[in-house]
Amino acid sequence: MIDHLILNNEELSNYGSSLSLSEQMSCLLKQQYESWALLQNNYKGLETVKIKSFNFDGFEVKVQFNPSRITSSAAKVDDASIKARKSFLHYNNLPPEQKGIVFNKEYLVLCNPYPIFNEHFTIPVINQSPQTIIGKYNDFLTLTKEIADRYVVFYNGPKCGASAPDHMHFQAGNKNFMPLDTEYDLLINKFGNLLFSQRDIKIYSVNKYLRNFIAIESNNFGIAEKYFYSIIDAIKVITSDENEPMLNILGYYKNNNWITVIFPREKHRPTYYFEEGEKNILLSPASVDMGGVCITPLEKDFEKITKEEVIDIYKQVSVADTKFSDICKTINNFD
Repeated sequence: MIDHLILNNEELSNYGSSLSLSEQMSCLLKQQYESWALLQNNYKGLETVKIKSFNFDGFEVKVQFNPSRITSSAAKVDDASIKARKSFLHYNNLPPEQKGIVFNKEYLVLCNPYPIFNEHFTIPVINQSPQTIIGKYNDFLTLTKEIADRYVVFYNGPKCGASAPDHMHFQAGNKNFMPLDTEYDLLINKFGNLLFSQRDIKIYSVNKYLRNFIAIESNNFGIAEKYFYSIIDAIKVITSDENEPMLNILGYYKNNNWITVIFPREKHRPTYYFEEGEKNILLSPASVDMGGVCITPLEKDFEKITKEEVIDIYKQVSVADTKFSDICKTINNFD
């Protein structure tokens, strides 16, 4: 059982107010920072990460040098490698120092010991199942709303950045860290194409942001869920994916609206990842990268990466323009 892992409200309250889930998460991180040396060292390491920015037409892309992310960026996620190891997100396999809290009776909220954000959480299902958003989008929406005052929720598909494709999980981090968090309204106003609109929902496409995305805006939980799965089905048909299509998802809740940003993907890693010598760039894009912060765990890559290479990386991993256009046409015909 997981009882020994769970911090109760009384324990959390020693670290601040713990009335809401987002406050509990903040308290959990403070407790873990105090009691878990590995996590503390890696969070201290965030103080020395390097960041540089490339400016585009009304938006920016940041590049972060973060050596602690080498574990994720270089993760082997082929079937053989996954079968050869135990899930590191399963409660039986967690380090003895790691504690958590329960969300929605089905999920553990854990502090990510290899952070990108100043507050970074991994939220796996307690009863292990493969990584898929199918059947879990309602949980994604619930979580997004509950912690919207502090955090953004995101999901990496099993072939699009998830270093644990064998264990269903979400992640969360500080809002306004990724450029997309603050650029979203501007992007919709400047580049957005309204594909579909009804009383409680609007669906947009954006195709001038280096990486194509679909955005759902809705104040109705059930309506958002219905059309989310319709969009997933449309992507599956166009990309010829039998199971879940390749995608990354970011979730926001503001002004009584859920906003779900979906990045359909073409491939997991760009050609630079597999190059030899000077041409190699160890960058494996996932949700945070698609949100505008490209993570480079090697300093050599941070120093040499160019604006043109960032553009090319996004182009390679994002769904092709022709396929994206076909996805948008299908959404146009929703009823």
